[in-house]
Amino acid sequence: MAFLEVNGVSKSYGQTAVLRDISFSIEKGDVLAIIGSSGSGKTTLLRCLNSLVTPDSGTVAVNGEVLIDAAAPAPSDAELRRRRLHFGLVFQQFNLFPQYTVMQNLTLAPTLALKEELRALPRAERHAERDRRMGEINARAEALLRRVGLENRRDAYPCELSGGQQQRVAIARALGMDPDVLCFDEPTSALDPELTGEVLRVIRGLKGADSTMVVVTHEMEFARSVADVVIFMADGVIAEMGAPEELFGNPQTPQLKHFLSRAEETV
Repeated sequence: MAFLEVNGVSKSYGQTAVLRDISFSIEKGDVLAIIGSSGSGKTTLLRCLNSLVTPDSGTVAVNGEVLIDAAAPAPSDAELRRRRLHFGLVFQQFNLFPQYTVMQNLTLAPTLALKEELRALPRAERHAERDRRMGEINARAEALLRRVGLENRRDAYPCELSGGQQQRVAIARALGMDPDVLCFDEPTSALDPELTGEVLRVIRGLKGADSTMVVVTHEMEFARSVADVVIFMADGVIAEMGAPEELFGNPQTPQLKHFLSRAEETV
């Protein structure tokens, strides 16, 4: 049984089919790169995985648990929040809270989750448990900042950071909830070329730490060298899927051949 299994996921907006019968699976610790032209459905697929968009059909399972089933009744808000914890999503535009420091950005979501957990405890036990768990949350945030090389920027605000630094904070924030699958939506598209490398180095480093990742990217060399599996999407379908050496070395469809030739022209 694969760690992440996506079966028959489709999504339409009105008469426009954005995703059509998307199916794939990857093992734990794999890196899946998704490439394709704008409008091919890549971001919508990520949003379906993260339960930000409800597919019209299909299922998504992680480690044997079906988290999304379009044929099932709509989940409660609490159940939806629980399902989303299985996935972490790093956006193109960082989406950090400008009024909070780096450290506060990292600890906000775990702190809110802790508050919900504490409500289930007897009132007399809440204070001690909160202190203990907050210590763990802060220690975890400090460790993540070291992991992305930003331990000396813990008290900075987002406006005081470069774009590359902000994206590295966003990666640390996503890791802070210990997701089963970490998703990236064009993580370097909003960065100047000189800042792209620092973010890609962090993502490369995550591969060796048993992180399962789905990366929508326009960085072909990154997809070729880091991914275990590459999906090429075109017009809402998976046009080709396989090992990077197969897709980049011997493309089978006219669409992929054209896409790769255009990508080479822009290098």
